[in-house]
Amino acid sequence: MIPADIRTPAVMIDVDILDRNIQRMAASMQDRGLGLRPHVKTHKTLEIARRQLAAGAVGITVATIGEAEVFAADGVKDIFIAYPLWVEADHAARLRALTATCRLAVGVDSAEGATAMGRQLGPDAASVEVLIEVDSGHHRSGVLPDETVEVANAAAAAGLGVAGVFTFPGHSYKPGMPTGAAGNENDALGQAAAALVSAGFDVRTISGGSTPTALLGGDTAATELRPGVYVFGDAQQLELERCTWDDVALTVAATVVSRHEARGGNVRRVVVDAGSKILGSDRPDWATGYARLPEYPEARVTALSEHHATVVWPESSELPPLGTRLRVIPNHVCLTMNLVDEVTVVRNGVVVEQWAVAARGRNN
Repeated sequence: MIPADIRTPAVMIDVDILDRNIQRMAASMQDRGLGLRPHVKTHKTLEIARRQLAAGAVGITVATIGEAEVFAADGVKDIFIAYPLWVEADHAARLRALTATCRLAVGVDSAEGATAMGRQLGPDAASVEVLIEVDSGHHRSGVLPDETVEVANAAAAAGLGVAGVFTFPGHSYKPGMPTGAAGNENDALGQAAAALVSAGFDVRTISGGSTPTALLGGDTAATELRPGVYVFGDAQQLELERCTWDDVALTVAATVVSRHEARGGNVRRVVVDAGSKILGSDRPDWATGYARLPEYPEARVTALSEHHATVVWPESSELPPLGTRLRVIPNHVCLTMNLVDEVTVVRNGVVVEQWAVAARGRNN
């Protein structure tokens, strides 16, 4: 499972599972007549974006201007920054440069933000499309559907091209919530888009989606979806039952460096050399641990330090000896990819490539 030439801890990507995940999502979107615009903040890797586009993605989604610059430099021609940017002079200069090489859309969720963007872009404002962000129940950024027209009017007055609306149903990341969140998303997008059409706007893009909701099927008001984590899967998606163990393409190779039988009040446990600096420390309150082990489903990572992961070991399995190499599935794979410079690509237990995490750290 872990090639002998890998030095732990290390991020491994099983390229066959990765490709299968990419093709499955692409086929599902094609069957439903929806555009797929994957969120590449999950992987930040040029080779994976190329695979997604080759499989039929209409473009990509990013979270920052810096991410957009990395992928545009690699030749991506259609990019959506799904974030309500507050644009200042330096941001505007970078947005102008991007529009010279690709179609660029940007999120906005306030009249003030739209006005500031238009002011900074000046005569180039029309070269940037904006999508109004709608709150569909996650209650992070975004306006209510009946507030969409106000923001769109401000954007139009600022010289920006209003292309449509978008949302992120982030409340789908809880047990039992994906189906309800997908319904909330559909309702909010439909109401917001209808309001814009009634106000005279040409709504070309209605953008939604998350990995927990993307494969649920059914009718949707959206014209495109933006899942990200689906390429890899992670422990959160496992516990949400939105992927299976066989769908997990990314694991962290780790080595047992400490082991303890249940004596003197101690729990039966091992410690591996993959801590928060490679796994990330994200743990929602409903998760059963900080990470999972695919070969030992009953084991739980109960504590993380920077370079230690404490794994409470099931009574049903023999405690592994020191030096044993184990695969670990991070809770939130997006964090893991932003913590390493490169990943090891494997096929059938053999290292085939190393991929740079090209957009790592491009957080502005």
